[in-house]
Amino acid sequence: MSVIVWWLVTVVLVAVHSASARVVELDWEVEYKFWWPDCKEGIVMAINGQFPGPTIDAVAGDIVIIHLTNKLSTEGVVIHWHGIRQRGTPWSDGAAGVTQCPINPGETFTYNFTVDKPGTHFYHGHYGMQRSAGLYGMMIVRAPKEKLRYDGEFNLLLSDWWHQSTHSQELALSSSPMRWIGEPQSLLINGRGQFNCSQAAYLSNEEGKRQCTFRKNDQCAPETLRIRPNKVYRLRIASTTALASLNLAVEGHKLEVVEADGNYVKPFTVDDIDIYSGETYSVLLRTHSSPTKKHFISVGVRGRKPNTTQALTVLSYVDAPESARPTLPPPVTPRWDDYNRSISFSNKFFAAKGYPPPPEKSDEQLYLLNTQNLIDGHTKWAINNVSLSVTATPYIGAIRYGLSSLSYLKSPAKELVESYDITKPPVNPTTTKSSGIYKFPMGIVVDVILQNANVLKGKISEIHPWHLHGHDFWVLGYGDGKFRPGVDEKKYNLKNPPLRNTVALYPFGWTALRFVTDNPGVWFFHCHIEPHLHMGMGVVFAEGVDRIAKMDIPDEVLGCGLTRKWLMNRGRH
Repeated sequence: MSVIVWWLVTVVLVAVHSASARVVELDWEVEYKFWWPDCKEGIVMAINGQFPGPTIDAVAGDIVIIHLTNKLSTEGVVIHWHGIRQRGTPWSDGAAGVTQCPINPGETFTYNFTVDKPGTHFYHGHYGMQRSAGLYGMMIVRAPKEKLRYDGEFNLLLSDWWHQSTHSQELALSSSPMRWIGEPQSLLINGRGQFNCSQAAYLSNEEGKRQCTFRKNDQCAPETLRIRPNKVYRLRIASTTALASLNLAVEGHKLEVVEADGNYVKPFTVDDIDIYSGETYSVLLRTHSSPTKKHFISVGVRGRKPNTTQALTVLSYVDAPESARPTLPPPVTPRWDDYNRSISFSNKFFAAKGYPPPPEKSDEQLYLLNTQNLIDGHTKWAINNVSLSVTATPYIGAIRYGLSSLSYLKSPAKELVESYDITKPPVNPTTTKSSGIYKFPMGIVVDVILQNANVLKGKISEIHPWHLHGHDFWVLGYGDGKFRPGVDEKKYNLKNPPLRNTVALYPFGWTALRFVTDNPGVWFFHCHIEPHLHMGMGVVFAEGVDRIAKMDIPDEVLGCGLTRKWLMNRGRH
C-alpha cells in the first residue's frame, strides 16, 4: 500500500514551509489564436500563445502572483483557481460577478493568493463560456515533503471540444426555443485530440474508420508518455470538460487511486476511473518488467449517450522501437448509462487515515432541488425553482459597501422536495429568474442535500457535477430516488467520508455533503457543466457577511456596476 501524507503531518509541514514561502510570479496575456486541437482548425483562448495554458507548479505555502492582461479585443475575462480555497483573499477566486469584475480588454489585473495545501488542481475561465473556448491549464501544488513514493509523474488535462464557437453556443442556448449544442466533436488530452480519424484504426475491422497520420509538430498529435519498466508513476488527472463525463483507462495496467480533489484518500485499485467535470485525481501506475511495448490510454464518454470517439494517447516503454505501435486495442469505455457502475466507483472513496471526520451534527440543512424549466419560452435550469442570474455588481462588493442591489434567499423548507414528483416532467414548467443568494453566519455546520429530478420532456435525468468554491466538503452519501428526511441521514458516513470540492449528483437521486462556514467570503456553488451554469444552474453562498463588510478589498476588483459608482463618489461631499 502506498505511503500517504497524513493530514496532520501535512498541516505541520505546510506551516513550516510558509515561514519561508517563496513567490511564484507570472505575467500572462490572454488572447484568441488559430489552433488545430483535433486536426481541424479552430479558435482557442491561449495564454502567452500556449494552449492549454502554462502549468503552474508551486509548493504548499507559496504565494502565487499572476499579472493577467486581457488582450481580447471585445470581451472581459477572469480566471478561477479551481480547488484553491482563497483563505483571506476571496476576491482572487476569479468568479465574474461574484468575487470580481471582468477584466476589461487592454487592462491588467493581478491575482495574489496563497496555495495553502498540496494537491492536483487546475485553473480555467469563469466568465461566459470561456472555459469551453480553451481557457484552462494545470495547477500542481506539491507537499513540502512528499510521502507518496513514485519515480516520475505526468499531467493529463482532459477536455471536450466543439467546432461551433462558444459565442455561437451561448446564443444557441439562450435562444427561444433553445438550440442544443449537441455532443462535442472531440475529446482532448492535454489539448490534443483527433476528429474523423483514430490512432487505433489499424486494430479495428470497423468499416470507414480512418487511421490518423501526423506530421512533425502537428498541434493535434498525441503526446507520448515515456516510461521505464519496474517503476511507479503518478498520473495527475483533471477534467475541465464543458459537458462530458469521462472514463480513463490504461491498457494492461491497473490504477491505484490515492488523491481526489487535492485530498488524499484511502488507496484502492481499479481498472479504470470515472471523472466528472471539475474533478481531479492522482493515480499510481506500476509498470511491467517488459521494456519493449506500447499501450493505449483511452478516454471515453460516460453519463451521456456518446456521439464522440475516444481520445487516445500512448504509454511507451523507453526501449520500445519508435516505429512500433500498440499491439492491443484501447480499453473499451464502460456503457454510458451503467449508473450502478458509476455509483459503485464513487462509493469506493474514503478519507486517508489522519483526516478529521465531519462534525456529528449540522446546524442548518439546505435542500437544493435541480430542475429544468422555462422562462418565456427560454429553457433554463433552476434550483428550488429559481434560475440564477448573476448581477453586474460583484456580490462581494455589494456586501462590502452595503449596497441595496443585494437580496438574500430564504432556505426553502424540505417540504419543497417532499412534495415534488422527481420522476416526471414538472407539472408547472415555469420558473423565475433571480440574483438572490444564501447567507450563512460564521462557524456553523451546513448540510447541503442535492436532489435530482426529471427534465422538461420524456423520462430523463442527467448527471450534474457540483463544485463549491472556497471550501472542501465531506461527501456523506448518495441515494436513489427522493431524499427522505429523518431516514436517509442514518445512512451517512460520519466516520471517514472523503473531502472533495466537486461531487456528482446522479440521475433521479440525491447527494448529501457537509461543510463548515470557516472561510468568510462569497462563494459560487454550481453545476460544473458549462451550458448548465450558463442556463442558471447555480447558487451563491455569502459567508460571514459582517467580516466581508470589514475586508480590505482592492479597488481594482470592483470597477464595475454599482461598486464602480460608489468608488468614484468616495470622498465627495
